[in-house]
Amino acid sequence: MVSASGILGYGFPEASLKAALKARPHMIGVDGGSSDPGPHYLGSGKTLNSVLQMKRDLRLLLRGAMELNIPMMIGTCGGAGGEPHLQACAALVREIAREEGMGFKMALIHAEQDKQALKAGIRAGRVKPLGKAGPLSEDTVDRAERIVGMMGPEPHLSALRSGAQVILAGRGTDPAPWVALATHHGIPPAPAWYAGKLLECACNAALPKKHDCLIATVGTDYVEVEPANPELRCTPLSVSVQALHESASPIVRHEPGGVLDTSACVMQALSDRRVRVSGMVWQPAPYTIKLEAAACSGYSAIAFAGTRDPGLIGQLDSFIAGITEASHTKIAALGIARDSYRIVIRLYGKDGVMGEWEPLQGVRSHEIGILAEVVGVTQEIANAALALTRVTLLHSDFPGRLCREGNMAFPFSPSDIERGPVYEFTMQHVIQTDDPLGMFPIEYETV
Repeated sequence: MVSASGILGYGFPEASLKAALKARPHMIGVDGGSSDPGPHYLGSGKTLNSVLQMKRDLRLLLRGAMELNIPMMIGTCGGAGGEPHLQACAALVREIAREEGMGFKMALIHAEQDKQALKAGIRAGRVKPLGKAGPLSEDTVDRAERIVGMMGPEPHLSALRSGAQVILAGRGTDPAPWVALATHHGIPPAPAWYAGKLLECACNAALPKKHDCLIATVGTDYVEVEPANPELRCTPLSVSVQALHESASPIVRHEPGGVLDTSACVMQALSDRRVRVSGMVWQPAPYTIKLEAAACSGYSAIAFAGTRDPGLIGQLDSFIAGITEASHTKIAALGIARDSYRIVIRLYGKDGVMGEWEPLQGVRSHEIGILAEVVGVTQEIANAALALTRVTLLHSDFPGRLCREGNMAFPFSPSDIERGPVYEFTMQHVIQTDDPLGMFPIEYETV
């Protein structure tokens, strides 16, 4: 099996895909998404990568699939796997097929969830929190802009058995497309899931790290991986690192319907660029589907400025506290209630990345980047409050100030940037189900 890149639209060398196709794989695919870029894409319905980027990748993958008459599968279409993301990818596939004169059976697997069905699941006690999350409330369900379930491999497998050659799926667990293909060919769950884990991020399992194609050969009790690009190599260390990726435990990984136990795994270098892994074990467990949801948390406006005034940098904490309070006073004069907005100021060069967790105290930089954000219940409130915050930031005095103006540098004009609605993730829960297909309807079409 071949994975072309970490996410659809990240790109990959065309020569690498051609090299991978020479191995006569049974499938090519890409895990199309992630929650890493934050909740905006799930909430807004926008795709993570551009249409131009995705279309380029899809065209090459479709050509390869048609050439070898093998399946092409995309998981978590469009970055977040909601209905708009799935439809955006489907539209690109149809467009490419028209341009290239291709014909095939396509399956669309839908992952958005019905709110009434989820609330019924809550009342039936089938929804459980993960980690430190609290119980899921029906109000949280109602407030969500969009809710998706993370499908396992079963919907992909069903589409394969129905003869679909191109399978586009909404949100799913990352290894699902490759697990489905391996299972379709009779491979047991343990090596199928392990292969999917290595393939989901493509050449993350190789050195040096690069968006490139990874080839996995899967047997009944082993997985072998090597990069298609001869300039890259897989080593026992690089494969081990990928096996640990995004897992809370170094030896067990919870998936829909079971647990992958890797405590007895053996890594063997077959060459300087090919690795075999064996010893993985699959332990069945009750079937659960992880839920992801995004809800609008307000409307944002930002302004960015920099300063290299040593007098100001030496008293930044008290200065920021003062201008924040002064901004609240000015905003209140507009009749804007304090609970209808919030001011967030990040200081890059001080603690902009770690915030209160920053272990290095004090400023060690000659210049500081100041990012001011206001999130309001409406865009109008956010814009107005930010404008006053920006003016206060620029024109407030401080002890020892030597200039009346000019100690803030704004790189953009206009300085205030309207960001529109912003979102937050609101679910960290799983729902128990006896039917791995029930939450993910499949739609077929002849392209």
